[in-house]
Amino acid sequence: MSKNIIFFLFFIFLYLGCMSGTSNWLITSPDKIHQMSVFLQDGRLYYDVILKTASGKVRVVEKSPLGIQRDDQSFVEPLVFMGKTGPDVIEEKYSLSHGKKTECAASSFQTTLLFANQAGTRFEFIVRAFNDGIAFRYRFPDEDSTLYTITGEETGFKIPAGAVGFMQPHDNPSMWTPAYETFYQKDIPVGTASSIEAGWSFPVLFELENSCWVLMTEALMDGGYCGTRLEQQVNDNIYKIRFPDKGEGESVGKVEPTFTLPWATPWRVVLFGESPASIVESTAITDLNPDCALEDVSWIKPGRVSWSWWSEQDSPKNFKRLKDFIDLAADMGWEYSLIDANWDEMGESKLRQLADYGKQKNVGILLWYNSGGAHNIVTEKPRDRMHERGIRRREFKYLQKLGISGVKVDFFQSDKQDRIQQYIDILRDAADYHLLVNFHGCTLPRGWSRTYPNLMSMEAVRGAECYIFDGSYPETAPWYNTILPFTRNVVGPMDYTPVTFSNNRYPHLTSSAHELALSVVFQSGWLHMADRVEAYQALPEEPKQFLKDVPVVWNETRFIDGYPGKFVVIARRFSSIWYIAGINGEMAEKELELNLSLLGNAEFSGVYITDGQEKNSFISQKIVVLPGENKTVKIKPLGGFVIRLTKS
Repeated sequence: MSKNIIFFLFFIFLYLGCMSGTSNWLITSPDKIHQMSVFLQDGRLYYDVILKTASGKVRVVEKSPLGIQRDDQSFVEPLVFMGKTGPDVIEEKYSLSHGKKTECAASSFQTTLLFANQAGTRFEFIVRAFNDGIAFRYRFPDEDSTLYTITGEETGFKIPAGAVGFMQPHDNPSMWTPAYETFYQKDIPVGTASSIEAGWSFPVLFELENSCWVLMTEALMDGGYCGTRLEQQVNDNIYKIRFPDKGEGESVGKVEPTFTLPWATPWRVVLFGESPASIVESTAITDLNPDCALEDVSWIKPGRVSWSWWSEQDSPKNFKRLKDFIDLAADMGWEYSLIDANWDEMGESKLRQLADYGKQKNVGILLWYNSGGAHNIVTEKPRDRMHERGIRRREFKYLQKLGISGVKVDFFQSDKQDRIQQYIDILRDAADYHLLVNFHGCTLPRGWSRTYPNLMSMEAVRGAECYIFDGSYPETAPWYNTILPFTRNVVGPMDYTPVTFSNNRYPHLTSSAHELALSVVFQSGWLHMADRVEAYQALPEEPKQFLKDVPVVWNETRFIDGYPGKFVVIARRFSSIWYIAGINGEMAEKELELNLSLLGNAEFSGVYITDGQEKNSFISQKIVVLPGENKTVKIKPLGGFVIRLTKS
């Protein structure tokens, strides 16, 4: 009997066996608290996600479908189990140039389950369990130079009945979208359809009836896939993966990703715990990405940035006004000043003068670029310098010669595979010329800042620029700001362009102390101080000194207290100095007792700044925190506070 016949009979035996029963595999995290159960039932693959608590097991994701469709074959059903490897222990230590912490330790158990479809073609289902969540992906292990296409995923997330969500409707394609810039909505009953046909954006957050929390997103985009989100309609509380729309990026690029083998999808990530702390503090998104791809990172310097465009949209063409913002950065000790859209209208001579002036003031100059390309029709300039590699590299070489520190690249408007590859190509080429990068009008962070630490920030948020464009923004911003630390900022740096004390076209309802606190509550490798020169110059001594001191590189991040849509308090440490900040998103004053056990057994002293009696005024006072002592704070309606503590 030939080997082929033996294999065929063996496969048929396995196939008939799997169609009549259920096989189950349990994957557990190192702390044994986070678990994923994968099971093959009647030839189809499913999973659920379990949290072990003191009172018992909680299913934070109930029985949910798995499977992937390739243009030549289906890997949904019927499937046959072929073997298992693991659990393998994965221990990693790595450094970040910026983020929730600079030194990360990632510990996880990884199990690989091998399956075959009806044609006998193999695929792997890989699960990684870590101490704040679960991640999984599909992989085709064979080697083949044929070009294949993924036509869809069956992957879904079934959220238990009674849960409420904090979710962002995804944008339909337009001249400016998608850009992950709709408002997050709060207290959304599980199973609710998105108000926009394009679906729901990642990340999505749910509070379950038993007060457990679960967040879903994705990680690791290496150019082999498109960015995904969740479908508009939700059947039986199952949120299913959805590909980009055809019209994204002016219909340039294919919706369905193509590849040769071997190949793997991005990670589908589920973060969960009994407290939001396990989600807010998680580094899972960078944990799941490859280590740094750059040999030399000594030139990478995150920092604070002055920015003229928010207060004066024509200022990027105004040489004199740009010098004022460079002077502001120098006076405040900030590292950079950003020159935004249409700076090329000043002419090369003026740009050279500004670059030289920045060097004299020890302020790095950052320049804005349009990412287009045929994939956008936005006319803001300079454009057509970031799309084609040869042109882009010549531009970067020129910027390096001028002494420019970095670029802000805007208006991508697509999550298709070709745009994902463009992001990666920009990061790689920029690194070759020692240029830092910030993406705007862009996709969601998925962990690139570990592999390419020259990535300082990404927008993908409805930020402070909307005080110019959106009359509803002032009323929504106070509570919306309190959702972002639990959702968008969980997955990566967020260029909200905060700390705006002045009123723009639509006046703030948030207090000045609320705005000051955003410098700590939000994390970004470039902290764009968006207000005008005069607003920062007019600050009282203590708030001004706080903005001179506040870093963007954090050695540690801790969630202190909060509830999305209501309030949040975040603590971040730089060296031995703790910065604690809180914002109130509601109209009622809040009195909070802050647990400061994170300070350990040392005595700390510092400054406490909050809202004064008059509108947009401050009160500053010296404080001392003794070992084991908590701190009681009051936050005014729509207000905020900051605390800066050093060891006594």
